[in-house]
Amino acid sequence: MSATFTLEGKCGYPLIAALALVVAAPLAHGAEPGPPERSYIEHSFPPGGTAAPFSDAVRTGDTLFVAGHLGIDPKTGKAAADPQAEARLVMDAVQRTLERAGFTMDELVSVTVYCTDLGLYDTFNTTYARYFHGPHPARAFIGVSSLIRSARFEVQGMAMKTPETNVPAGRSAAPGRT
Repeated sequence: MSATFTLEGKCGYPLIAALALVVAAPLAHGAEPGPPERSYIEHSFPPGGTAAPFSDAVRTGDTLFVAGHLGIDPKTGKAAADPQAEARLVMDAVQRTLERAGFTMDELVSVTVYCTDLGLYDTFNTTYARYFHGPHPARAFIGVSSLIRSARFEVQGMAMKTPETNVPAGRSAAPGRT
């Protein structure tokens, strides 16, 4: 049986029953009504750097929004001289933020990479691929004219917990895997 709408905006009972199920189902499984709680992973900045007015990540429900990260050497506060080293530093920074939030690299579902030299696409991919076990997240690789701190790469992303990936905090997706 299908619901039909009239011009007055009224609908049949089947649609009302379906809407009631959509609203009631989460409550029956112990979910609280209202918006999901948010938690913030505070911004970590390199030595000599200043605090930036954003969080490294924000979690709402089972979703983590990861802010843009740069390949900055934590000891010097500067981008690495070598593009491959910078790619490793930026991916390490993303991984640290995910782990601080109780997520793994394999829980990333979407990644955006900003790069100042599209000729570094293969160099970046060689490093990037080592951070994931199985299917890679959806990704965009976007050329830009410049990035702050003279970085070549900036990476941001979104991660999600699912029943299959809901693992305890601290599990690491170590680099170097194929």
